[in-house]
Amino acid sequence: MKVLIIDDEAKARNLLEIIITDKCEDITEIHKAEDLESGIEIINQVSPEIVFLDIEMPKYSGLQILEFFDAKDVNFQIIFTTAYHQYAINAFKLAAVDYLLKPINILELQAAVQKAIALIHKQKFSNKLDDLKKTFQKLSLNTIALEIPKGILFASYDDIKFFEADGMYTNVYMKDDKVELICKPIKFFVDQLENNTFFYKPHRSYLINIKHISQLIKQDGTYLLMNNNKTIPVSKDKREEFIALVNQVFNL
Repeated sequence: MKVLIIDDEAKARNLLEIIITDKCEDITEIHKAEDLESGIEIINQVSPEIVFLDIEMPKYSGLQILEFFDAKDVNFQIIFTTAYHQYAINAFKLAAVDYLLKPINILELQAAVQKAIALIHKQKFSNKLDDLKKTFQKLSLNTIALEIPKGILFASYDDIKFFEADGMYTNVYMKDDKVELICKPIKFFVDQLENNTFFYKPHRSYLINIKHISQLIKQDGTYLLMNNNKTIPVSKDKREEFIALVNQVFNL
């Protein structure tokens, strides 16, 4: 794990480096800066996980560090080091991990480092979960999750031919003539796919993927022949609407 020590006093920087090297085995790389401006450059170059930051320095106080970053870009933990107690409240307002008074107490230093490491691991885990969530959100644009008895089936919308009501259950007809029984009523899928224009409800018991229609049959009623040879009825209240739409789109 990488750390950066920002302190305008060379003696303080070197002493802290010695203590960290000797007492903090999780720290594998140490960088040093003599003022806030050069410290910012190092942060941008090496991306340390922990920054030990003195408060009283020439030109810029350590408390001004967040003036150089957008909040979303702060991916390091701050441990303030100072000889002055009065800065504690302001330090913690900046969400610092800890506040160490000089001369540095070794046990307090070790505790602060472990606290920072725990927060870093927690943040990395949180970031991984956020990334996974974003991936699933992208996946959901083209994929539906179906709860089957043995778990969850992820299926492409294109692979679903139609949904068929079966009481409080739903049969999902898929490519390769597979049928999955889902423990949810068809209304659940009608609501879920309301904004997906490829799915249409021609009858109270069916929700179809119009990509899989093979034929419109007008004989003894109106039916849709799907490409698996299953016939789907079109209810009376949908018949004129559907036929008019097909005629309009295909210039019949």
